[in-house]
Amino acid sequence: MYKKLFFFLIINSMWAVPSKKEFSEAFINVATLANPAIVSIVSEKTASSSQNYFFGPNFDKNHPNFPKSQGLGSGVIIDAKNGYIVTNNHVISDAEDITIYLMDKHELKAEVIGADPLSDIAILKIDYSNLDDVVLGDSDELSVGEWVMAIGSPFGLELNHTVTAGIVSAVGRSDVVSRQNFENFIQHDAAINPGNSGGALFNLDGELIGINTAIATDGYSRMNAGVGFAIPINQVRRVMEDIINDGFVSRGWLGVTIQDIDENIARALGLDIRHGAIISQVLDDGPAENYGIENQDIVIEIDGVKVKDASHLKNMVAHARPHDSIDITVIRDEDTEIVKVKLGTRPDEENLRLGIYDNDEYDKIGLKVENNSSNSLWGADDSSGITVSDIKTSSNAYNAGIRIGDIIVKIDRNKVMSLKDYNQALAGYSNGDPILFLIKRDGNSRFVAFEID
Repeated sequence: MYKKLFFFLIINSMWAVPSKKEFSEAFINVATLANPAIVSIVSEKTASSSQNYFFGPNFDKNHPNFPKSQGLGSGVIIDAKNGYIVTNNHVISDAEDITIYLMDKHELKAEVIGADPLSDIAILKIDYSNLDDVVLGDSDELSVGEWVMAIGSPFGLELNHTVTAGIVSAVGRSDVVSRQNFENFIQHDAAINPGNSGGALFNLDGELIGINTAIATDGYSRMNAGVGFAIPINQVRRVMEDIINDGFVSRGWLGVTIQDIDENIARALGLDIRHGAIISQVLDDGPAENYGIENQDIVIEIDGVKVKDASHLKNMVAHARPHDSIDITVIRDEDTEIVKVKLGTRPDEENLRLGIYDNDEYDKIGLKVENNSSNSLWGADDSSGITVSDIKTSSNAYNAGIRIGDIIVKIDRNKVMSLKDYNQALAGYSNGDPILFLIKRDGNSRFVAFEID
């Protein structure tokens, strides 16, 4: 009898499920903790705000309470100390004025720190001392079928901090919005609607695991049909760090064109696999060519991680940083080889379209510069400023005396502590303007003045 009872208790504990109350409390706890870090965003634009994923061409007509120049979205406070908010680029794109609405009813003007259209991420900043932020999770740990919770402002400010729940329907979705973008979406069925753009997706541990971005519909409606997409927080984190630290996003670049391995390609090449991507072109003088990648190579792994398809390969390379070395496992002539490649810097979209692949171009004054993380290469004795890594010898900067290894500390009266500071300061100058640099060389400071050519 005791053995039977003991066996029953073991089986019962194996199949134990949380009670209705325990299950509800999990969602209540996440909503309670997370809601103060969710904001509503109203952006004012000269043109109509209808051209994004959530606001269709009839948005203004269907929502007369919104002036024609306003758009609505959501955002998440990710750094309370510095007032940083993450949202979608399409929420604030071309905005002339951005207002943040907090849960405590405060209204604050926001500054755009930077944006990245290719990932649809933007970082805003507000000045307010009483903020709450979120805990960032690990989106790589998400499982299909896992419960998630979305928080945002669907349809209007009167519905801000709306909480919805669902499950993860799929991960790694790509080519949803544009094949040109870097998409690795979490697909979920928590209800999201116009206004949820830029809002949060949480797991039941209360960790931010995604930024809601887009919905798929039946083609007749702009409203939720149970198919929503969120940018994984690991991708957001990578973009966010670059924007905050440098003011722009830099991505790794292999210098190839790629395509999926379909049934016909697999049969023609005698492949017994369908994952990976085939190299259809190796671009001249790119990293791939320089390190021995060949046309018709089948890329199956990057640093030991299996490549699913061409979109996955593109995202993996772009997620790496320029000058990172990666191990690329390829199938070549039925043999498997590992090729070590040092990545380049992905050119901007215009240069890619024109076939101009050297993204290490000189800036407007003829310099190439780097953050001081690499100053040990030049023997720098402090961590302030940025380092000149190359200089065009025909430039006025060179003629004035700036040399490789110099540390730029100030531009006029503006301190230069990072690439972001440098780029922001330089943006205010045009050809023919005089400019004054304070540089350090061998521990000594000196001013250098010249005209921008």
